[in-house]
Amino acid sequence: MSTKQRRFEPEPVYRMIVAVARPTFFGLGLKFTFTGREHVPRWGGAVLAVNHTGYPDFLFAAMACRRRHRWVRFMAKKSVWSNSKTGPIMRALKHIPVDRHAGAESFRLAVDSLKRGEIVGVYPEATMSRSFEIKELKTGAVRMAQEAGVPLLPTIVWGAQRLWTKDVPKNLKRSGIPIHVTIGEPMVIGPDDDAQARTEELREIMKRLLDQTIAAYPPMTGEDLRFLPARLGGTAPTYEEAYAKDLADMKRKKDEFTG
Repeated sequence: MSTKQRRFEPEPVYRMIVAVARPTFFGLGLKFTFTGREHVPRWGGAVLAVNHTGYPDFLFAAMACRRRHRWVRFMAKKSVWSNSKTGPIMRALKHIPVDRHAGAESFRLAVDSLKRGEIVGVYPEATMSRSFEIKELKTGAVRMAQEAGVPLLPTIVWGAQRLWTKDVPKNLKRSGIPIHVTIGEPMVIGPDDDAQARTEELREIMKRLLDQTIAAYPPMTGEDLRFLPARLGGTAPTYEEAYAKDLADMKRKKDEFTG
């Protein structure tokens, strides 16, 4: 079977966790809208480049691929693996740990997975966006797609931040929150393409898809305006304010590490 015809079939524990997640989402009353599922290839590898506004983003991005009978390996920071609760799950699901101080190994593992015909999910922003805008992107997603010779799928998840995000108490009670997922047309990255230029193109596409997804989303009012970008009338931090908070976080973590 050629690489383009391969499709990752999950381990039993992966299927079990997905089976448990579905009634959990039903219990929360979440209302899903998926757009662009037809862009997910039925066979072969692909990079799923997902925006990052809430902790559950990856769950809903993966759900968007299930209609096409695809399962996703996600890349996540290595600290998740050291957690006593999430670590065993991540190892059982064979997701890909990312060590930000030694990224070559995680890049290699991701490319190997892609070449085996798997879909690999990645957050090209690297960290969660407090402004709920698309941050500057790292080039890793583009370079992985380029190295493996697979398509890149720009993906937007909107609504997950209302469940659980930074700086706001999580809301895991039955709420009927809408979750919208949009998958854009595949980007084909040529072997000689400039990775930085194509990453900038990816960001512009994701910004456009974000605006389209928000426009189709039920209007937010009252306290929920804190989950809407400031430029759209929300009370979320501006892009500049969010950047300052991110820098403060980075400095605090660096001080803790060196202290």
